[in-house]
Amino acid sequence: MVQKNVRIRDVARQAGVSTATVSRALTTPDLLAEATRENVFAAIRATGYRVNKAARTLRTRQAGAVLVLVPNLGNPFFSRILAGISARLGDRDTSVLIADTMNRVATGKSLVDYFLDSQIDGMICLDGGLPENDLQQFRDNGLADRIVFACEWVQNTDLPSVRSDNIQGARLAVRHLYELGHRKIAHVTGPLDNVLTHARREGMLIERGRLELPARDEWIIRGDFSLESGREAAEEIIRMENRPTAVFCASDQVAFGLMSTLTARGLRVPEDISVIGFDDIELSDFYVPSLTTIRQDRHALGTRAASLLLECIDPQSTADGHRKTPVIVDVELIVRHSTAMA
Repeated sequence: MVQKNVRIRDVARQAGVSTATVSRALTTPDLLAEATRENVFAAIRATGYRVNKAARTLRTRQAGAVLVLVPNLGNPFFSRILAGISARLGDRDTSVLIADTMNRVATGKSLVDYFLDSQIDGMICLDGGLPENDLQQFRDNGLADRIVFACEWVQNTDLPSVRSDNIQGARLAVRHLYELGHRKIAHVTGPLDNVLTHARREGMLIERGRLELPARDEWIIRGDFSLESGREAAEEIIRMENRPTAVFCASDQVAFGLMSTLTARGLRVPEDISVIGFDDIELSDFYVPSLTTIRQDRHALGTRAASLLLECIDPQSTADGHRKTPVIVDVELIVRHSTAMA
């Protein structure tokens, strides 16, 4: 039976540890042995103990919450990253607030206000298009060290970031198509001003040059990571006199739009044109044909970004130097049915 008005000493008694150990499990669980940590959390569940967040905020001057900025909550790509962030911050009893940057202008609320109003301790940003005036406000208020970028990042800054190995992923994609015998390989990019677009295009160009593949300007088609841009790219390819035999898409969403339009126009995937994507969102395995793609470990992107932020906002942490070096998460080629021998 769950007790009323449970205190930290009741948890300590249930777990057979000191109150200091219980407090450490709630604030710095990584410092405890796994068995001890699990024992304490089991006692917390058994007793029904709840942290008094209001009291903790007054005592520690911490809000116990983190803001996560997402460029488009309707995009299924971000779900696993958010799950990873929530899982890691949940271990520290830290709440997660989520804001869609597509709708932020309508609210009229400045991002720095979340900090100044003591609503959050830090921020994880999945949007590399954060305006420079927002970044400057963080710098002016001494808050830049409480921001971590995940998946995307801002060029020419030393803000901490966790990102996939996008260049290597693009190289894996082109190499896979080459090994299947394809030499006429097109690429549908992401938005022109996006850091992922540039990284994946760079990887494609590196591998294309290394393999001495033929290059035509019309084989690089501008997209924007959306289904619609995949549809438009398919229409461009259909009109080409010198049509590619394979297409590397900068996202799975682009690949789905491309394949559906090619199929509707009478071209077969992969018999007529092979298609490979980037991301490995959940639909990739269920689409017909299932999509060959580059898998990003999105859950790891989330957990590692959350861990890095916790380190940044820890007042006792002194490890400043390595935070400026991007954390790179490995990618993996996932071969399914949308690619075949040329």
